[in-house]
Amino acid sequence: MDKEKSSAQDNNKKSDKDVDSWRDYFDFGEVLGYFFRKKDPSRPSSFNLKMMHGINKISIIMFLLGLIFIIFKFFVFQ
Repeated sequence: MDKEKSSAQDNNKKSDKDVDSWRDYFDFGEVLGYFFRKKDPSRPSSFNLKMMHGINKISIIMFLLGLIFIIFKFFVFQ
């Protein structure tokens, strides 16, 4: 009976990997890796794929600039 209670309690608790920290929210490693990665020769390369990645990079930059502007406006004009 005690083993059943302890296993039920263990299942209800979050493990260390499940707990989010502030560092997880501000981890921009994947975004920076998208911009500054080496060319992989085994990847297929076509004009459409290059244009898609170019447009994605432009949209990420525009989103980050807009976010910075909104945060700046919030702190300066309040």
